[in-house]
Amino acid sequence: MSLRKGGVAVLIAAVAIITSAVGVAAQNQNQSQTQDSQNEIVRRAKVKVQPIYPDLARKMNLTGTVKVAVVVAPNGSVKEAKVVGGHPVLAGAALDAAKKWHFEPASVETSGVVDFKFEAQ
Repeated sequence: MSLRKGGVAVLIAAVAIITSAVGVAAQNQNQSQTQDSQNEIVRRAKVKVQPIYPDLARKMNLTGTVKVAVVVAPNGSVKEAKVVGGHPVLAGAALDAAKKWHFEPASVETSGVVDFKFEAQ
């Protein structure tokens, strides 16, 4: 089967688009990994409350990591917390636990991401 000039041009354009998309995806993944390491909270946690593994997650045999972004007040209490990644069935338990954490005092408010790992029990 022979390709017409128009068909070759379309094929070349498609390959160029796919190659470009793969490059952008790889770059975004690298940026995401860099941001994750930059978003780690630098204050030491004095009180770490472990999340309660939800019954539904246990029945579904769900495992994984939930990422919770926290804002820590100068006194060390968690001022704000929101889920930024992870399975929705596990998210609530991680959020509840993160709100109970307490960090070392500091002169300013800080923020970062706390990871909660859920494994089948």
